[in-house]
Formats: sequence, structure tokens, C-alpha cells
Amino acid sequence: MASPSDPQLANRILRGLVFGLIAGVVTLAVGRFWPAALSAAQSVASSVLEPFGQVFLRLLFFVIIPLVFASLAAGVLQLGRPEKLGPLAGRTFLFFFLNMAIAVALGLLVMNIVQPGNFITSETKEAVMATYGGAAQKHVANQQQAQSGLTLMSLVEMFMPRNLFGAFVGNTRTTLGDVLPLILFAILVGAAGTTLPAERRIPLLHGLDTVSALMTRIVHFALRLAPYAVPAMIYSVVVRVGIEIVIALGVFVFCCAAVMALHLFGTMSVWLRLWTDWRPRAYFAAIKDVLVTAFSTSSSAAALPAALQNATERLRVAPSTAGFVLPLGTTMNMSGTALYEGCVVLFVAQVFGVNLGVGQQLTLLLLAVLSAVAVAAVPGGALPLVAGLLATFGIDPAGIGIILGVDRLLDMCRTATNVGCDITTTVVVDSLVKKSEERIPD
Repeated sequence: MASPSDPQLANRILRGLVFGLIAGVVTLAVGRFWPAALSAAQSVASSVLEPFGQVFLRLLFFVIIPLVFASLAAGVLQLGRPEKLGPLAGRTFLFFFLNMAIAVALGLLVMNIVQPGNFITSETKEAVMATYGGAAQKHVANQQQAQSGLTLMSLVEMFMPRNLFGAFVGNTRTTLGDVLPLILFAILVGAAGTTLPAERRIPLLHGLDTVSALMTRIVHFALRLAPYAVPAMIYSVVVRVGIEIVIALGVFVFCCAAVMALHLFGTMSVWLRLWTDWRPRAYFAAIKDVLVTAFSTSSSAAALPAALQNATERLRVAPSTAGFVLPLGTTMNMSGTALYEGCVVLFVAQVFGVNLGVGQQLTLLLLAVLSAVAVAAVPGGALPLVAGLLATFGIDPAGIGIILGVDRLLDMCRTATNVGCDITTTVVVDSLVKKSEERIPD
């Protein structure tokens, strides 16, 4: 089986997207002169193409619960006892959190200003809701109720329901459960696991890693369907909703790519000037090979060997710092992914007419950071987590079908952002550790 990072698979997905868009636009044009043809195409899209696309989506939905739990619990568990790692760990985790939080905040700010989901009319929004089974209408009402009754007790209920399994399993076979309490439970399991003796902690970590690897393989299976499911779904959306959704999607892609570039080359440049002796122009010239590797493979894990070599040889980072921060950053410091998750949730919410207030967006910022930690460092790893976040905020998870066609392109952008921010964080932490050591008298 070809790897999801195989350029041929990526090219086939992008070609499928273009084919689906062109076919949909041509069908709409023909429908202006021959309405019966458009009606027939819409019928085929509804009865054949949409179910086929749902097979792809449901494979992703299958893995959400075990993948979130296993990945996040393992991520916390593998830290061991952070307090024993001293200043290096403290600085590392602080910059990890700041990096992802700033990225998500920038993404949400741009999405609120531009509002790409509102580039479509209310009539088109209703058509989108109908396209995804009408479930969104119910979720809109639920979200409005949640917003009007947001209290301290309701926050406790959101994070800590009485019936944990009932919360994330869902009430019916047609709904995706609430992922938020599962995230908290996974963190608690990981934290509790760090207190176990080594003979128990290590097998637990191996078991969680095995579950995570199995779920990732299922995601790979789903991605093998992507070259066929993506054109089917994008064609179905275009012929049933109209050309407006294509325009909104284009604006969304531009906004995501622009804000990722802003964070990587803007925020990270500020960090370099504040805490290191590097000049941004020279620094990014020094790591450009690693960024190209990350962009082309769409995998933070695949870029890790190049990043380690670059950090120690060209950036003069201490091997001990690079060996600690970079591998940990590959699984935990996912600023591009967190930014992307926040943007997708807000975009799909706008398309479905779900208004997320300030409180909900602050919660989204926190959850995007936490869930990004659980994303596997492979192409397409964020898709199940995005679906889970949509469900958490009362939005039909099938709404990810709108962005699936462009996910591969944005996956390349966010992976480059992830890896670039990992290396920058490593350089910053190394600089601060060296300066603190210089202040310690011999």
C-alpha cells in the first residue's frame, strides 16, 4: 500500500478536486439551458455520489474516539515526570502552548474579519444544510440553547458529564458523541499513568501507541479512497448547492494559507528577535530545506531527521536540547494543525449559520490546542479530530466534506508551519538555556 505521503496519491487527490469542480461548474452551466439535465445530475449526486463520499467520511468517524483517547493519553504518559526535567521541560512546554495558542488566535481573528463562510447567501446555506442530511438545523438550535445558558455549572457538565461513556458514544447511531469530556479523561489517564512504576507504565504506553497506530492505519485506508471520494463529494456539493460554495471555499483556502505564513514568518521572527541572536532572513534561509521537506511530504515525522540534522549542524543547537525538543515537538507542537482546526470549525459554522460567540471561540482555542497534540504526524491525521471538534460545538461533523477537497493542499501548508515552528521553538529554548547557564557561577 502506498503511503499517504506518496506524491502520486497527493496529486491524484488534487486532480480529483479539480475534476469534480470543473464537472460541477459545467453541469450548472448546462442546467441553465437544460434544467432536466441538472435535475438528473442532482438526483445522481444525492443517490449515488453522496453515499459513496459518506463511506470515506464514516471511516474517519470510526477512529475519532479511540484515536483521540490513545494519542492524547500516550502524549501525556510519555512525558514521564516533567518536574524531573527541570528548566528545559518548563520552557519547552511553555513555548509549545504559546506557539499553538497564538496560531489559533490569529486564525480565529482572520476568520472573524473575513468570514469566508458568509460569502454565500442564506438560501445557499439552507441548501448546504439539506445536503448534509438536515442534521445541521437541529444542531443550530442546540447551539443557540447552549449559548444562552452558558454558566459555570454548564461548563462542568461540558467537561465532566455524569456518564462519560454515554457522552462520547452519543445517543444514537446517527450522531457523533461529545469529544470534549474524552479529551479531559485522556489527559487524566495519561497523568495518572506517569505515577505508575516503570514495569506498568511502559506496557501501558506501548498499548496506547499500538491503538494509535492502528487507528492511523485506518485513516490511511480512508485516504486511499480520497482520490475518488473527493471529486464525488465536491461535485455533489456544487451541483446541489451552487457556485457560491466554490467561491467561499477559495476565500477560506487563501485565508488559511495566509495566516499560516503570517504565523510562521511573522510570529516566529518576533520570537527570534526577542530571545535569540538570529536575524529572521538568515534563519529562514538556513532552514529552507527542512521546510521544503515538510511541505512536500505533509508529515512532521518524515521531516524530523532533517530537522535534527539542521538544528545541530547549521543552527548550532546543543544536541541534548535538539534531541529533547524536536521529537517532542513533532507530536505536541502542532501550531499549523491547531490553527487549521480552529479555522475549519469557524468556517463550517459560518456556512451552517451557527454563531459561535466569544466564549465558545475561547473554548475552541483551548480545544484546538489540546486536540492538535493528539493528531498523528502523518498526512490527513487532523481530519478525525476536526470532525470531533465540529460535533463538540453542535455542528454536523459531515460538514468536513466541504473542505476535504482542499485539505491536502492545506495539509502541506500546515505541516511546513508545524515543522518551522518546532525548529524555532528549539532554537529559542536552546538560547534561553545557554543564557541561564552562563549566569550560573562556576
